[in-house]
Amino acid sequence: MIDLKFLKDNLAAMEKNIRDRAMRADAAGVVRLYDRRNALIQEADALRGRRNENAARMKGVSPEGRAALVEEGKNLKARIASLEGQLEEAEKELAAAASRIPNMAHPQAPVGREDKDNLEIKRFGEPTVFSFKPLDHVQLGERLDIIDFDAGTKVSGTKFYYLKNEAVFLELALTRYALDILVQRGFTPMITPDIAKEEILEGIGFNPRGEESNIYALEGTGSCLVGTAEITLGGYHADSILDKERLPLRLAGLSHCFRREAGAAGQFSKGLYRVHQFSKVEMFVYCAPEDSGAWHEKLLGIEEEIFRGLELPYRVVDTCTGDLGAPAYRKFDIEAWMPGRGEGGEWGEVTSTSNCTDYQSRRLGVRYRDEGKTRYVHMLNGTAIALSRGIIAILENFQQADASVKIPPRLVPYTGFDAIKPRR
Repeated sequence: MIDLKFLKDNLAAMEKNIRDRAMRADAAGVVRLYDRRNALIQEADALRGRRNENAARMKGVSPEGRAALVEEGKNLKARIASLEGQLEEAEKELAAAASRIPNMAHPQAPVGREDKDNLEIKRFGEPTVFSFKPLDHVQLGERLDIIDFDAGTKVSGTKFYYLKNEAVFLELALTRYALDILVQRGFTPMITPDIAKEEILEGIGFNPRGEESNIYALEGTGSCLVGTAEITLGGYHADSILDKERLPLRLAGLSHCFRREAGAAGQFSKGLYRVHQFSKVEMFVYCAPEDSGAWHEKLLGIEEEIFRGLELPYRVVDTCTGDLGAPAYRKFDIEAWMPGRGEGGEWGEVTSTSNCTDYQSRRLGVRYRDEGKTRYVHMLNGTAIALSRGIIAILENFQQADASVKIPPRLVPYTGFDAIKPRR
């Protein structure tokens, strides 16, 4: 949630920010609700002060005077109760409207509406060139007998799948490879719950309800399947006051991720790229506000280290305002080269890292104590590796003419084999 005083003092900038993000939110309406809430608070406080004065005047007055004061006290009590009821409704209305206001975007974030407006800022390697016509990961998965989409559809529905044979060990190898790097960087490894309460999702900035939601709600439970461990790692310290000496807190969460992916179709969504369930290693940082810019760069650096170690070509893009998502102040994506996408290969997103400043911590009540005062922490997240997309990139870039796939050298100690041979 945005700082409401900041919103009021910077209304024009906030309205431009909403337009730049291509979102629908009524910033001016929130300011009106904010002013009304504040006026009710002031009026209620004034009446409480009068009630206290009235109670103090009862000492040492005559019975006749006391009766008048008692009557006045009753009237004040009734008016205060009425105002408190109005204030409660005003708070709810304000909270609902303010929750739709996105975070401010970084001044250097490129302005645009879609991912085509993202700005490439860095590249590692060049698109893989083959002396033969490469296969996509769906074809490779069938030839190697390591991915079964048909059985996944039969048992669970479209966009589910089975990993088999060497693909099982490849996913486990990627998991351990990423976690080992993160532990060396001071992250605490965690396996997180796959379910979170709706209020935690709302605090992180996900909408768990409605047609536009990408979240699976669990009917009648007030909870949802998580789409990312960002939700559970961010909720870990909800309603907490941390000591500044503990910052930054670095968490690495392994979780399943469940996403409805409503409307996801087309050749760029096929196979493992957009699925309803996958596993991911997520990074999460709680830090002091003055450190969040540096930590954002560090998270991007760790993501790059992971993919450089896998020897996969990738590029880094600065995400445009319309593709940021409400909580993010700034977001960088890594897109790996995927030879099987499109006619001749395309870049495909494999990680993202976002600095959400204090947007999530205000909603979740995560603060830290600094010289006797409490301030909201800044919260950042970053994908260490989305395992299904990591598998796509490895299969398609390391394929050989006979449809076998070499294993990146850094992963061989984890897999126990250096290649996957065709079975079909």
